[in-house]
Amino acid sequence: MQHTPQSVRPKGPPPANHVSALVRRASTAVIFVLVMLAGLFGGRYSFICLFAIITALCLWEYLSMVLNRYTRRDFTRMVLGVGFGLTPFVLASILHMKPMGFGDQFIIITSVLFFPFIFLAFVYELFSGSARPFQNVSFIVLGMVYIGAPFALLGFIAFEGDKFNSWIVFGLLLLTWMNDTGAYLVGSNFGRRMLFPRISPKKTWEGTIGGVVITFITAASFCAFSGELRLFDWMVLAAFVSVFGTLGDLVESMLKRSVGVKDSGNLLPGHGGVLDRFDAFIFVLPFAAAYLLSIR
Repeated sequence: MQHTPQSVRPKGPPPANHVSALVRRASTAVIFVLVMLAGLFGGRYSFICLFAIITALCLWEYLSMVLNRYTRRDFTRMVLGVGFGLTPFVLASILHMKPMGFGDQFIIITSVLFFPFIFLAFVYELFSGSARPFQNVSFIVLGMVYIGAPFALLGFIAFEGDKFNSWIVFGLLLLTWMNDTGAYLVGSNFGRRMLFPRISPKKTWEGTIGGVVITFITAASFCAFSGELRLFDWMVLAAFVSVFGTLGDLVESMLKRSVGVKDSGNLLPGHGGVLDRFDAFIFVLPFAAAYLLSIR
């Protein structure tokens, strides 16, 4: 296919479909941001509901991709996989919502009840007639490790004893999205050297460095604005976001490439799926939570 040289391309307003796509993308972004802010700052119950829904949607998209590609997707298996993947988040939320002193008893009860729930997946596969029963179980268990467990760590960041503060979670989300936005803007304008062409041909070293710079600037600005944590702590978190956020994005690209899809879903018009929006954040959470718990 031949392309029209830049110098003789016709000038004029962008095509109507292009404008429509931009409007759809912008509208989705505005609604998404408003929902996130309402959930984050509406109190502990809205916080838990928001991320329970996000976790469930990410699990649904993940299971849809892998089961459609490698085995057979059915509603019961999907619900079982989402329920299993949500278990760490639900248990962590219950733990943080209960009064102090409930912890030891809670750990004992959940340890007894959690593992029988895992074996329900084996029982279902026994009667499902699937040709790949253990592959199905492995996908379900991986969903809990890859998605469910990281989101469960949010409670350990937002809750400290009987206190609730979602500002640090908001800061981590902001750093993650600014890293992604900075990498896109710098990479699309100045990108030349590919970062990981086998997995994501559009990512460049220039874009990655630009994302890192913008992430650290955002971290310093957010520290001054919010008053949460020390500047040193936000610099550490910015480093985690720069490294593990980028790796998380690449890991999800690897997943999508392996199953032959462009987006994890189409719930967010113009933006792909929910997992596409939280792939980097998921990878950041274990490292950010470990650091934040170590300095408390």
